[in-house]
Amino acid sequence: MASSVVRATVRAVSKRKIQATRAALTLTPSAVQKIKQLLKDKPEHVGVKVGVRTRGCNGLSYTLEYTKSKGDSDEEVVQDGVRVFIEKKAQLTLLGTEMDYVEDKLSSEFVFNNPNIKGTCGCGESFNI
Repeated sequence: MASSVVRATVRAVSKRKIQATRAALTLTPSAVQKIKQLLKDKPEHVGVKVGVRTRGCNGLSYTLEYTKSKGDSDEEVVQDGVRVFIEKKAQLTLLGTEMDYVEDKLSSEFVFNNPNIKGTCGCGESFNI
């Protein structure tokens, strides 16, 4: 049974060109640092897994979980020593997406800056493509 990492928010990114990259998902330095920090206390886990679930008022929501191994149909993204696995169902929704980690006075969360999103709910937890 996998356990959730932290809360994640989705942002639709407009007027941004999708840049060709080797990976379906790119990580900002703050996301890399936070994932390393989270995994430091969990030596049995090799990375985090990003998935997508049907929920919320706008259709889809991302999930983040610790993972001990790569699934058969998972895509693996390795960046700066951090391993992120993308579930098959989430792979197309993440193309060109940047995963960031943002902290402010009231909250801290992973944010998915996704240029493919057509709409989000008011709270930013669900989206549609």
